[in-house]
Amino acid sequence: MQAIQIQQNGGPEVMVLREIPTPSPAAGEALVRLEASGVNFIDVYFREGRYPAALPFVLGQEAAGTIVALGEQTEASGFSVGDRVVWCSVPGTYAQMAVAPVGRLVRIPDGVTSQQAAAAMLQGMTAHYLSHATYAIQPGDDVLIHAGAGGVGLLLIQMAKSLGARVFTTVSNEEKAELAREAGADEIILYTREDFVDVVKKRISGPGLAVVYDSVGKTTFEKSLSVLRPRGIAVLFGGSSGAVPPFDLIRLSTMGSLYVTRPTLKDYTTTRQELEDRAAAVLGAVASGALKLRIEHVYQLADAAEAHRDLEGRRTTGKLLLIP
Repeated sequence: MQAIQIQQNGGPEVMVLREIPTPSPAAGEALVRLEASGVNFIDVYFREGRYPAALPFVLGQEAAGTIVALGEQTEASGFSVGDRVVWCSVPGTYAQMAVAPVGRLVRIPDGVTSQQAAAAMLQGMTAHYLSHATYAIQPGDDVLIHAGAGGVGLLLIQMAKSLGARVFTTVSNEEKAELAREAGADEIILYTREDFVDVVKKRISGPGLAVVYDSVGKTTFEKSLSVLRPRGIAVLFGGSSGAVPPFDLIRLSTMGSLYVTRPTLKDYTTTRQELEDRAAAVLGAVASGALKLRIEHVYQLADAAEAHRDLEGRRTTGKLLLIP
């Protein structure tokens, strides 16, 4: 089978389409013929080596497809050959075939395509845990979502609005501003033209924001803290501009006893029940039309390096997919 494998860490040029053996499912695993694979910033972090992995390594953490084989004693899992499934947070999905633990698989509901499922799983569940668990948004909350036209950003705006928040968001240009507006954002800040700190402080009447959802990192983190209300929380869930420099935690006390957290999806889907509940909420909303997906670019597997260049260059909005 073909897969995008890296044999060293580095830029997009280290991503090479190779012929490698088709994996065999062990006990408790399923072999899935992939129909769509999601492209996410976590893939960039593994490619760069920011997140370590034993090399050679097949990139990708999210996919949807059809089960073609089950490992021994796996039939009791409730899954069968032919089932349409989706999963995330399991490496090896930039490929034509992949194995995954059946405990991480979720059935794709009727009315949801494989491309929609692959587009919604990781980013949708991320937006869900951020808005419902890391900081459970309350009606009337003022919140800031950085990178509002990105894959998570567009979904998080929709969820925040459904929970009754007033949503501020940052974007780089007018095209992205319109996408954020369509998703429901109330206050859109073009960070290339204005300082989001000044805008937020001018447009709120209270002491600050309840929460800032920050996937940008290095260039936004400290400013994000300055717009929070006392005991507000900065949720750092990515680092598209680079890692946040070392930070003296005593400053959190001087700025209003602030909270900072660096969550990851795997810690919000630790049990089978939690995974099923979160996935059902997201995929059910996609099926009903309550959650709108934007699948902007669909690349062939061989063009995975181009997808990474577009993602890192912030030339994209919404979700990027690879088609094996």
